[in-house]
Amino acid sequence: MKIAVLKEPDPEEGRVAITPETAKRFIALGATVVVEAGAGLRSLILDFDYTMVGAVVAESIADAVRDADVLLTVRRPSQDVLSQLKTGALAVAMMDPYGDDAAVKAMAGTGVTAFAMEFMPRITRAQVMDVLSSQANLAGYQAVIDASSEYGRAIPMMMTAAGTVPAARVFVMGAGVAGLQAIATARRLGAVVTATDVRPAAKEQVESLGAKFVAVEDEEFKQAETAAGYAKPMSAEYQAKQAALVAEHIKKQDIVITTALIPGRPAPRLVSADMVKSMKPGSVLVDLAVERGGNVEGAKLGEIVTTPEGIRIVGHRNVPGRIAATASQLYAKNLFAFVETLIDKTAKVLAVNWDDELVKATALTRDGAVIHPAFLN
Repeated sequence: MKIAVLKEPDPEEGRVAITPETAKRFIALGATVVVEAGAGLRSLILDFDYTMVGAVVAESIADAVRDADVLLTVRRPSQDVLSQLKTGALAVAMMDPYGDDAAVKAMAGTGVTAFAMEFMPRITRAQVMDVLSSQANLAGYQAVIDASSEYGRAIPMMMTAAGTVPAARVFVMGAGVAGLQAIATARRLGAVVTATDVRPAAKEQVESLGAKFVAVEDEEFKQAETAAGYAKPMSAEYQAKQAALVAEHIKKQDIVITTALIPGRPAPRLVSADMVKSMKPGSVLVDLAVERGGNVEGAKLGEIVTTPEGIRIVGHRNVPGRIAATASQLYAKNLFAFVETLIDKTAKVLAVNWDDELVKATALTRDGAVIHPAFLN
């Protein structure tokens, strides 16, 4: 059983799909682990660190994937890489398949069995495999760090002989995993934090972290959550009422962090250009949904935009990858926890149980066909 891990080709992607810790654990299960040279450097992992635990370092992609049974990557492997895998090999990654049906079909055409980690069900058994949560948690933390670096003022209240410095006001929009971590981080830095979300359950979570909850709490709000725990799309009437409340609140904020995403859909627009313009000069907005179209009007992917009023809109790509070493540590553990379930520990061979609910939820392609229900016409 050979497990291959490649260096991510995107120059802005510093994460890696395996760490020395998880490589060692795979080897203990009977696997041969082959890592492309330099794969871990942007996550502060040397090739030497892999060899010290028994992994093999390959000098090329071709050497790494030759006869591999499993390919682990962070992002969806390229068609060229997939075509080098043997038929039936497993490819496990964050496949980002929505809106790219042609790439998914092409992946199926290579004969690779692909698993999309972002489809992992949110059940107790799969918590340790939940890549969306592990990476969103770090994105929420990093959003506050990025905001504080752009803000240009102190975050906590400071009482000095020269006078009192007021605490920064931070407003977090969306109280999922990323939003809750943003709230917690901003509170640790001493900010006055408020937050909003359309899910009723979020109110208690926000308040438990010491932040104030801001929302129009009508009957629609009380029904605004799916069985899976995601926010439902809201009516135009509710959105208008919520937008009015938020518009008034944003005027008083120093930092706004937006985190609202619905899987498979464009990011909802939460902050209009007029709302941005109403903020004080020097205020900062961090849009964590910019890669899906953005929550903030005027946000640009991969850029920090400064408006004529002196307000900054931060639209960094791949925010978890900005702290790649930590993100890789968590992501690699997510992958190991899942792939471990696909291995027969007695025979030390791959043994995929196609009736397993985790496999059914994440399998994207198999035997030359796209099999995930979300992509079947």
